[in-house]
Amino acid sequence: MFEKSFSFLQLIQENNNREWYHAHKKLYQEAKLEFDYVTELLINETGNFDKDIKGLIPKDCTYRIFRDVRFSNDKSPYKSNFGAYLCKGGKKSGFAGYYVHVQPGNSFIAGGVYLPPSQVLRAIREDIFEHTEEFKEIILSPAFTKHFNGIDANKLKTAPKGFPKDFTDIELLKYTSYTISKSRSDKQMSDGSIIDEILVAFKTMYSYNRFLNEAILKVL
Repeated sequence: MFEKSFSFLQLIQENNNREWYHAHKKLYQEAKLEFDYVTELLINETGNFDKDIKGLIPKDCTYRIFRDVRFSNDKSPYKSNFGAYLCKGGKKSGFAGYYVHVQPGNSFIAGGVYLPPSQVLRAIREDIFEHTEEFKEIILSPAFTKHFNGIDANKLKTAPKGFPKDFTDIELLKYTSYTISKSRSDKQMSDGSIIDEILVAFKTMYSYNRFLNEAILKVL
């Protein structure tokens, strides 16, 4: 799986310029077709246990190959990865969801919500503060910890404003993103069993995403 995707992405890493891309655009189209096929499969299967994913199409979840270089020192015109983000309302909705990232040397499976706006972040923190035991039960369950080593780092150094500094689980409120992830090697991503592994990871993070989305729904 992802054979054409990896092949193209490796080449675009080495030839990240418009001349090469336009001369080999067919390779991109074949890789994109493969990735869209996998994305559609993931949508259909994830929709079996998360109704919010039903009805999405690959275009709702995948990203353009073109980089926004306006504010970057790196002027390479193309991304060297494919990504699909499955969530309620599609990738731009702001809801927590399920993500797969394919990139030579840096592939991973992830979920949750990345750098949410301030009102969303506060709503998540408030729900964790008010339902701490429920949240901990999710992230400390054996099924969860088998796949994910807790919430990804990126935390405030002090307690967020509006929350008591002596709160026992204050560390759970310091995150600026509520993402979870597991890295996969190129070999693992190319294995025939990777789709099953992705789906098991997605199913494992369902309760986590549901908790976050119940909070997000209050402000979106």
